[in-house]
Amino acid sequence: MSASEPDFDAKIAAQVARKQKAQRAGTQSTWFGLGMFGVIGWSVTVPTLLGALLGAWWDKHHAGPPSWTLALLAAGLTIGCANAWYWVAQQNAAINHDPSPDSDE
Repeated sequence: MSASEPDFDAKIAAQVARKQKAQRAGTQSTWFGLGMFGVIGWSVTVPTLLGALLGAWWDKHHAGPPSWTLALLAAGLTIGCANAWYWVAQQNAAINHDPSPDSDE
């Protein structure tokens, strides 16, 4: 028996435990997945629209050479994308987190 066999056995046992845990938790429906797309979409859309509206209001009341509508739309889009990225990263971390002692993570 080589030294790598116990490591291999432990990895297989951890994978089996994760699979059994997922089976006990049940599968998510298609509607759940579509709902997640909606949450991500709104987390980008709302800051983008707020930035565009604020920029349009600013341009209307304080006319000048820079287009605040375009600048704040881009800022809102950037904030929305960062928000979505953060949220997806948190969900991914929650999905991949395995508190079992056999895990190498």
